[in-house]
Amino acid sequence: MAKRSFSALEAFLIFLLVMMAAITVALLSLLFITSGTIENNKDSGNLDFSTSQSPPATQGPAATQSAPVTCTPELQNFSGYHIGVGRADCTGQVSDINLMGYAKSGQNARGILTRLYSRAFIVAEPNGSNRVVFVSIDIGMVSQRLRLEVLDRLQSKYGSLYRRDNVILSGTHTHSGPAGYFQYTVFVIASEGFSNRTFEYMVNGIMKSIEIAHTNMRPGKIFINKGIVDGAQINRSPYSYLQNPQSERARYSSNTDKEMVVLKMVDLNGDDLGLISWFAIHPVSMNNSNHLVNGDNMGYASYLFEQEKNRGDLPGQGPFVAAFASSNLGDVSSNIVGPHCINTGESCDNANSSCPIGGPNMCIATGPGQDMFDSTQIIGQIIYQRAKVKTCKPALGYSFAAGTIDGVGGLNFTQGMKEGDPFWDTIRDQLLGKPSEEIKECQKPKPILLHTGELSKPHPWHPDIIDVQIITIGSLAITAIPGEFTTMSGRRLREAVQAEFASYGMKNMTIVISGLCNVYTHYITTYEEYQAQRYEAASTIYGPHTLSAYIQLFRGLAKAIATDTVANLSQGPEPPFFTQLISPLIPNIADRAPLGRNFGDVLQPAKPEYRVGEVVEVVFVGANPKNSAENQTHSTFLTVEKYEDASATWHIVYNDASWETRFYWHKGLLGQSNATIEWHIPDTAQPGIYRIRYFGHNRKQELLKPAVILSFEGTSSAFEVVTT
Repeated sequence: MAKRSFSALEAFLIFLLVMMAAITVALLSLLFITSGTIENNKDSGNLDFSTSQSPPATQGPAATQSAPVTCTPELQNFSGYHIGVGRADCTGQVSDINLMGYAKSGQNARGILTRLYSRAFIVAEPNGSNRVVFVSIDIGMVSQRLRLEVLDRLQSKYGSLYRRDNVILSGTHTHSGPAGYFQYTVFVIASEGFSNRTFEYMVNGIMKSIEIAHTNMRPGKIFINKGIVDGAQINRSPYSYLQNPQSERARYSSNTDKEMVVLKMVDLNGDDLGLISWFAIHPVSMNNSNHLVNGDNMGYASYLFEQEKNRGDLPGQGPFVAAFASSNLGDVSSNIVGPHCINTGESCDNANSSCPIGGPNMCIATGPGQDMFDSTQIIGQIIYQRAKVKTCKPALGYSFAAGTIDGVGGLNFTQGMKEGDPFWDTIRDQLLGKPSEEIKECQKPKPILLHTGELSKPHPWHPDIIDVQIITIGSLAITAIPGEFTTMSGRRLREAVQAEFASYGMKNMTIVISGLCNVYTHYITTYEEYQAQRYEAASTIYGPHTLSAYIQLFRGLAKAIATDTVANLSQGPEPPFFTQLISPLIPNIADRAPLGRNFGDVLQPAKPEYRVGEVVEVVFVGANPKNSAENQTHSTFLTVEKYEDASATWHIVYNDASWETRFYWHKGLLGQSNATIEWHIPDTAQPGIYRIRYFGHNRKQELLKPAVILSFEGTSSAFEVVTT
């Protein structure tokens, strides 16, 4: 490519472009898969993780060996535990904040489809001394800051009972949850600042779920089962998968992991307490045009299971807790129709995921439904139904900015780029400095777009301390992965850990990969996949030998568990907790109602009558929903209520956690806004008289006085639902 020279005006325009586009888009055009830290071993050239090794709880549940698990349909029984489950809301902001996942500029939250939850599970020996905690959270990924704060609060409340070595926090990887809870610069930029209100909301939700589980502990039994899930996933980088040795690929019938592992918990009376399911799938049924906070397909599977078990309770209520946790989902998509050019309809399933007309921006994979809501339900239903059956310094490559077929990036990047672009290299060098020869050599064949491991202002751009952790319960070993393993990477890790356990006498262990745990380190591909430099490889920030380093460390942890030498493991250094993070770029302003109106007034009323299958839509004078993340007077933005003649009272039948409702916030000028509430009347709705209520908070700001947040309510007129 010929070199270009730039005039002063062009240079200035380039600078503006960088500040607006490169930092927000190119910097993280799919950054939801971000962060992590492994230090380069300068002596050997091999990767060596600077880890805080979390010794699995081998003294308690980890040390308990019982009947080996097989692949038969029968459930295997591990008895003699105390079990606690808990669930709590962790939704955070639903407006004026980026959604964490696609890193698409302008994809801010503007309402809510379903609430996000933290689901906690505690398993302990009968005397309660040794225990493990697993928490699955409806968020993009667990940030290191989130984990550190939770561990600090657990220590303050429970002393040494819940610690770094026996607590796993795992994100479901929904791409429709709020951002803003990170401390490393790459993520802070992608989030457009650090949102303390969302961070606190999430921490409080995680803590509350653990506290509920702790309080509700009782004697019980644990069962494990495995099964195959068909029709829910495809490999979104098949050309990378084909780089793996043919002899290795021949051992598997599919280029994705179709096996689901389910851990079911019951009390001594046989009553169900909860379950954890691990399955490899990206929750991207809701695409990057979505602006409603929700848990995507995995959240919908949890919703269905909990609604079935907690009959009569509203979503988010009831004792049974069902978590659908992430696994080795790195190259696995839920958009099973596959990639097609949205302008021509032809397939773009090629090495560069690019269309003849329009390039990669036109190549999008779609789900099986008529729209993203329908696709979310279809994929979530499949997952739910199956669960019911009895090392270099970090750097991001050019294909990182290209995105994936699930959500393309901006600008002129394509997947499979193995050479840099002088234009973008010049911008990077002028703004951030040149990457060192060491990192360029170590990362080959990746062309360096951002040498994040060598950037430290205003804070390090990626963490340089991560947790590597295994916990075991009976013959189940849960490996806590701080990132997104591809299909083959996950298979290699499972086999290596299982072989290590077996070599020291722990035969027939079931190894589960639990993804996006404790801290985020982007993707982990195999060495062979790395050579193709598609998105997942470009986002393997520690170089081509990252997987080998992980395997070495997890084998070491497995050996320590099997030989009862966990106490000899080094705890490693404590990760930093930064202060003075970048504030949110969207300012707080006072809410204002239109002249002659009050907050909660109805602007568009409901019709007098609706039929099953129709949509009720009511528009209210609104206020910014982010205020409700600070003042949590109300637990929902909306309710759908039915009038009961017998008691002459209104009974809540749906809230904002219900799939049948949608809450949209429309931002206007000078602090004015509207809130639209929809109720999609299901076939199961009973005929009768209904109404819709809206709950919000407005920010009031008087001159020279601190802002105050006030609650308000609004109620629609009554309307009738008929079945014919």
